[in-house]
Amino acid sequence: MISFKNRLDKILDRLTSDELLTNRGLGNEIGFYIFDYPPEFELEMREHIQFIIRQLPKKKPDIQFKHINLFELVIGYLRQRKLLDKAIKIQLKQGNQRFLKAIKGALSPDKIAKVFIAEADPENNDLVLISGIGSLYPVLRSHNLLNNLHSLMENTPLVMFYPGTYTGQGLRLFGRLTEVNYYRAFQLVV
Repeated sequence: MISFKNRLDKILDRLTSDELLTNRGLGNEIGFYIFDYPPEFELEMREHIQFIIRQLPKKKPDIQFKHINLFELVIGYLRQRKLLDKAIKIQLKQGNQRFLKAIKGALSPDKIAKVFIAEADPENNDLVLISGIGSLYPVLRSHNLLNNLHSLMENTPLVMFYPGTYTGQGLRLFGRLTEVNYYRAFQLVV
């Protein structure tokens, strides 16, 4: 817990650093960052994200940022498309596999990336924060979403709060699932 607490304490300074906000020192890499954390600290992480949201404008008054809970974004998108109730009925009557097959097209990573960008509005924000990753498994995998966001985020830094491990070469959701290759992000704090 002490190590996790120490890492939490570094987030706000990192998010408000000129280096991160201007993508300095990235050598033409995209400004994607991951804060990985043990999934058993999910509730503490959620509280800390709310703390960050309250503190960012105090620490850097001119910052424009957006926090997107990916789970809430997807629920809202399904509701807007009038698919949420249908999807729930399918899951209840026919099970998870049929549910996943039924929503696969509506929730393809490229479609969700476009919905995400419309909400994130990277042209008018200095920073975008993402949470709610674990709540969406296995409906949407974060590496697929990130791959689809590369060309859409332009120069706006994106920070993902990730319940699992990120090695710099791969993501392992919950620290248990098979690692998937993803190397185009930086550790937010070590």
